[in-house]
Amino acid sequence: MSQIFSRAADTWLRLVLVAVPAMAAIGLAALAGYVRSDYVTHAGWARQQPVPFSHEHHVGGLGIDCRYCHTGVEVTASAGFPPTHTCMTCHSQIWTNAEMLAPVRESLATGMPIHWHRVAKLPEYVYFRHDAHIRAGVACVTCHGRVDHMKLTMRAKPFEMGWCLDCHRDPAPHLRPREFVTSMTWQTEQDRRALGKRLMKEYHVGGADMTHCYLCHR
Repeated sequence: MSQIFSRAADTWLRLVLVAVPAMAAIGLAALAGYVRSDYVTHAGWARQQPVPFSHEHHVGGLGIDCRYCHTGVEVTASAGFPPTHTCMTCHSQIWTNAEMLAPVRESLATGMPIHWHRVAKLPEYVYFRHDAHIRAGVACVTCHGRVDHMKLTMRAKPFEMGWCLDCHRDPAPHLRPREFVTSMTWQTEQDRRALGKRLMKEYHVGGADMTHCYLCHR
């Protein structure tokens, strides 16, 4: 009887049985790395804006509170962008002819708002409220990073679901007194976990629904 398969066929079969799962595993690992990469999450990327606004200058240098420009952060779901007249409160007096502020002057003259490009944008299927997090004692810096060090605003965190869930599962270490939520440099000598647990009771944070799907996906 003639031999159907060559002597090398068994070796090739073994190689295929090893190579296919290995390639699949490598492919899955590469895909997982890709979706978590800065290229996809845009973490650390600065977006070009109509006006090169510097948080480093306005927050870090001048000490302007977040709520001066983001007026809705304590009372609405969205922090909001500052209207042109907020910018012109100062810039009608200083840097009045600066070329970089031409879009601001044009916006004031025409009544057309400046089209800022969102940096910390969540997907449409995510339900998120700024006011709820502010009331819970979650600081701006927790999600947005040290904006007082940013010449151009960039996304400080990846905003992945796992990152949000880590905080929802154990919020205590991330909480601070409400009066310090906009501070970029707040520190305390108290134990952060003990303080956080006290604030959870005081601010009514926690419960079994903190990690329930419907809390963020409605």
